[in-house]
Amino acid sequence: MSSALERKRQVGFFTDTTVCIGCKACEVACKQWNQLPDDGFVFTGMSYDNTAHLGSSTWRHVGFVERQRPLQSQTTGLGAFSWIFHSDVCKHCQEAGCLENCPTGALIRTEFDTVYVQPDVCNGCGYCVVGCPFGVIDRREDDGRAWKCTLCYDRLKADMEPACAKACPTDSIVFGDLATLEARAEARLKSLHADGVSEARLYGRDLDGVGGTNAFFLLVDEPEVYNLPPDPVVPQRTQGESWRMVGVGALAMAALALGAVLSARGRR
Repeated sequence: MSSALERKRQVGFFTDTTVCIGCKACEVACKQWNQLPDDGFVFTGMSYDNTAHLGSSTWRHVGFVERQRPLQSQTTGLGAFSWIFHSDVCKHCQEAGCLENCPTGALIRTEFDTVYVQPDVCNGCGYCVVGCPFGVIDRREDDGRAWKCTLCYDRLKADMEPACAKACPTDSIVFGDLATLEARAEARLKSLHADGVSEARLYGRDLDGVGGTNAFFLLVDEPEVYNLPPDPVVPQRTQGESWRMVGVGALAMAALALGAVLSARGRR
């Protein structure tokens, strides 16, 4: 990444939830490197989870998902309790609703093909917040500006690995070129299927509603279990249909109004 030409490559994250141990080292490293404020030290009601979700001060969030699943054995009839962990992050979408909604140019696509918020340009309007189908980007209460994962843009420019991936002790979070990450993810998926983990699946790169993502995940359950939308779509894709429905509604109202006028004249 030392030359300008090399810095034009596509990079991102591949997060393998099957080897995540829920240690939250990625959360801590992210907060430490980016000097993010704490999350209030409040009781969240979530088991072992003090952050609860992604937000303006939490750019990496490890979710603890409790599952009650039937046992393979038919002798007991009892359910099997299990944990699955998921380190979530901004997806750095190819069609980024936050970027397309921004009226000031605060959100840009970097030379690494990632989506970055320029805090000195953000005016706190919040249009980016409603533009994200994943609910990632958020405004901070103290200054109203929007914040999210930068994929450690400053570290990338210094030829350094993002802090979360650097800190992960199990290589659950892997950073690199997208083509390399995709090959690694496909190999891992094939291996899990060969081992009988038929429910394993990849999530992110094939999401047409956002044009694919630069941060994708290997899951062992439905996306909803991990609090991920199964079919996210950027709002811009639905605007045409929305305006068409507005037009239909306006015509219907006009027709009703005309009918009322004609009916009133007929009674006279």
